[in-house]
Amino acid sequence: MIKDNRVSRRTFLNKSLSALGASALAPMILPSSVLGRGGMIPPSERVTMGFIGIGTQGRGHLLGGAWTYLTGGYTGRDDVQVLAVCDVWRDRRDDACRRVNEHYSNTRGQGEYKPCKAYNDFRRLIERDDIDAVLIATPAHWHATMAVMAMAAGNDVYCEKPTATTIFEAQSVLNTARRHARVFQAGTQQRSEYGGKFRRACEFVRSGRIGRLKEIYAYREGGGILWPSRFGEGMPVPEGFDWDLYLGPAPMFPYDGRTGPHRFDIGNLNWGQHHYDIVQWGAGMDESGPAKLFIEQGRTCYRYPNGVVVYGMPYPGESVGMSGGACFVGTDGRIAVDRESLVSDPPEIINEPLQPDETHLYHSVSHSGNFLECVRTRKKPICDADIAKRAASALLLAGIVKQLQRPLEWDPAHERFVDDAEANRMLHIAKRPPWRI
Repeated sequence: MIKDNRVSRRTFLNKSLSALGASALAPMILPSSVLGRGGMIPPSERVTMGFIGIGTQGRGHLLGGAWTYLTGGYTGRDDVQVLAVCDVWRDRRDDACRRVNEHYSNTRGQGEYKPCKAYNDFRRLIERDDIDAVLIATPAHWHATMAVMAMAAGNDVYCEKPTATTIFEAQSVLNTARRHARVFQAGTQQRSEYGGKFRRACEFVRSGRIGRLKEIYAYREGGGILWPSRFGEGMPVPEGFDWDLYLGPAPMFPYDGRTGPHRFDIGNLNWGQHHYDIVQWGAGMDESGPAKLFIEQGRTCYRYPNGVVVYGMPYPGESVGMSGGACFVGTDGRIAVDRESLVSDPPEIINEPLQPDETHLYHSVSHSGNFLECVRTRKKPICDADIAKRAASALLLAGIVKQLQRPLEWDPAHERFVDDAEANRMLHIAKRPPWRI
């Protein structure tokens, strides 16, 4: 059953207000915030959210940080009501829940908000029928599994990168979003944030400002995930920490004191999807992907079906591109972009404003705002599940060639390696029951 609680709650409120207006049995005074007066958004129109994973990144989204670009995070938005938080660390979830409720008590007043609740097990959160959307900022090995389960339960999803750790996971996220008609936004926020530098760079490249595109330097190699093989007695599990749920789909092994968000990563899995998302956007490959993968100068590289080559390394002598960016090289010049800078050679390539007849890409100035708008309107967000699948796949395919250390041929239409059973076995990785998707 697919839930759509925005409709049911708002229909209920409208009917209730109509009934109140028609009734003369007793006078009733409603707070202005309930009616949306004074510029306030009424509770019936707020997107209700749950947050899964309240570590550094998740806490920034929830309460304010470098990933929200808004003071107070989602909690500080008047168009959002945070109803639940979840983390395997008790202290994290309890503190986050307390801070959310304190904020609402101070800004909205008693009785004008539904209190936030803390959970250890995310399954208890996604099964609630009063939550519209969830934000997933757990360790990377959990992302796709939780996203699939949340969307199947009827939730729209904002998922941090990497949005998948295998090709099969990336396909499953897309298939689930389509099957259940859910909004999915990948946390590759560079398409929206940083003053539009990444969007303008990709528009210039796709408008032919550097001539015919020949090469792209991604600055990062591919990545993937690898389960450890560990045995022994281990260490005592800290009080208030659920080691079993932290591991989730990973094999069970004794607690060893390592609980970081990227402990199972190999290669550039953490940052890589940011880079390859921009590579895909600038190359106009959001609906396709690599065709040939190989190793050059010890780094993973690939070639698109149209002949453009992507190198998993910096452009020689160019420092711009390291923080999430890329360098695009064409027959008439090059453009490099990252979170701090947008540069070109020759410089005049980017000085002339984009003309009406040139390529104009999806324009978003707030990644969180774009997600929330699409939750309400059901439009596709700027980094939807289709785009996330292809960006994650470019990263993960390069991670496979990095492990095999030999050239590979990929069919981007059918999403299989060509005549290579060993490589195709690496498109999926076994998960510990019951976390199969």
